[in-house]
Amino acid sequence: MSTPLQQIADDVEIGNGVTIHSFVNLYGCRLGDGTSVGPFVEVQRGVIIGQRCKIQSHTFICEGVTIDDEVFVGHGVMFTNDRYPRATNEDGSLQRTDDWELIETHVRPRASIGSGATILAGVTIGQGALVAAGAVVTHDVPDGATVRGVPARETVRLD
Repeated sequence: MSTPLQQIADDVEIGNGVTIHSFVNLYGCRLGDGTSVGPFVEVQRGVIIGQRCKIQSHTFICEGVTIDDEVFVGHGVMFTNDRYPRATNEDGSLQRTDDWELIETHVRPRASIGSGATILAGVTIGQGALVAAGAVVTHDVPDGATVRGVPARETVRLD
């Protein structure tokens, strides 16, 4: 199923009507029906992306991330899955899979994440929430909230 412009592992589950653009790497993940994955996106093993999501170009979704239905992920969004990333252990040996703790992240239905946002490990982005472009999300985002800034803080609505 892969082409020279895509790397799609054999264990990827792809729903009906999914659109996958060129220069995409998908490994051991699941894409729900009607989802669109833009160019230059990497989705790692164990990631679950729901139905009718839109994942824009240059986005990185690492192991441990679950994205529910109808979520928008803007260009260049970066997810993380380790609170204390290190290249090596105390003894100088390279870290391996069992040398660090995977911290899961959850994006609930109909949330939107703006371009260039960074989502740190272990947060939940609430249903219908909006993460502004360039925000760094370090804590949970409540349902329906809008957050912006570094670190991301809730914006007060005036309407």
